[in-house]
Amino acid sequence: VTWFFEIFLLKSKLNDYTEYNPAFEVLFNSYYNGVGKLHPRANRGFLSRPTVNEILSYREHVDEHMLQLLQQEMNDELAFCFQLGLNHEQQHQELLLTDLKYNFGHNPLKPAYVESLNSVISTAIIPKAATPIGATSIATKWCEYPGGLVETGARQDGSFVFDNETPRHKSFLGAFEIASRQVTNGEFIDFIDDGGYQRSELWLSDGWAYLNHLKDDRWCAPLYWHQDGDEHHQYTLTGQRAVDKDAPVCHVSGYEADAYARWAGCRLPTETEWEHVAASIPIKGNFVESELFHPAVQTGEGLVGMFGNVWEWTQSSYAPYPGFKPFAGQLGEYNGKFMANQLVLRGGSCATPGSHIRASYRNFFYPPDRWQFSGIRLAKDVD
Repeated sequence: VTWFFEIFLLKSKLNDYTEYNPAFEVLFNSYYNGVGKLHPRANRGFLSRPTVNEILSYREHVDEHMLQLLQQEMNDELAFCFQLGLNHEQQHQELLLTDLKYNFGHNPLKPAYVESLNSVISTAIIPKAATPIGATSIATKWCEYPGGLVETGARQDGSFVFDNETPRHKSFLGAFEIASRQVTNGEFIDFIDDGGYQRSELWLSDGWAYLNHLKDDRWCAPLYWHQDGDEHHQYTLTGQRAVDKDAPVCHVSGYEADAYARWAGCRLPTETEWEHVAASIPIKGNFVESELFHPAVQTGEGLVGMFGNVWEWTQSSYAPYPGFKPFAGQLGEYNGKFMANQLVLRGGSCATPGSHIRASYRNFFYPPDRWQFSGIRLAKDVD
């Protein structure tokens, strides 16, 4: 993100700016082919330099010059790039937590990021949606929507949105129902116990082929789970814990989400259905500010947990909306180039900053991806 501010703002907009280290232009270029050369993605894990201290010095250098730039001028183009950079940083703040969990969760020592969930609960400001472990989840109810012609996509009201959320457009929906809450660990265990990972009829062809390709590492449960006798345990950012059967299932792939939905006699919602429902719901939930760093048991009335807790898989391919236009110039690579072979997820998670999310926000991952805080909400057609 420091690189983003330096390349897209300081180098082009601040008079007489001198780069901190010209080699960083290649080293930290993640995917912008229009900017220049990239350090090979597959080789990033071999880098032991620059040190943390040098990175902090780099950020201090860029921050100092960003303040100069903001005092020097302000126009619509600069304001937009600055907002994009800040939102980009929020995305990386979330990814830091998911990457930490992935690295710690694959370490035999299973180190904790925070020592005790109970100590966090006693000191943090916990919203109603972030119920401590040990609570009982509400029963699933089905909320029916008549369908018809609906509008989705971000409204152009001057607030920041990503290009992939636009333009606002009309779609036709058939009548549908959506579950009042996310699928729980206990419900997913029922899927496991019923042979869900061994029944090819439940899986998309690509998903079944992917399972068999894994061979000895073939999935038999969500990521970070392991079984000890009859008990299921999972790694969390507070260390190893027993699986709470009332909490939402987390770290499942799009393939697993789809297979579970078929097993349950349902389907995943489309992203248009999801947004149509979520647009009228207040944005509150278990976000990163709760400092739980884990999905919370769902309680309350009506539709619960549409925002926060876990990103919810949809059945929708990540594709451009009708009339989509990417950001201008080199920033056009930010989202549009990834619109192939991925699925859309909605709603944010327990690792997402609360100020970052909105009903129109589109996250996207490949169907096999499980390292994100991703879960399931069911939908079904109305006859």
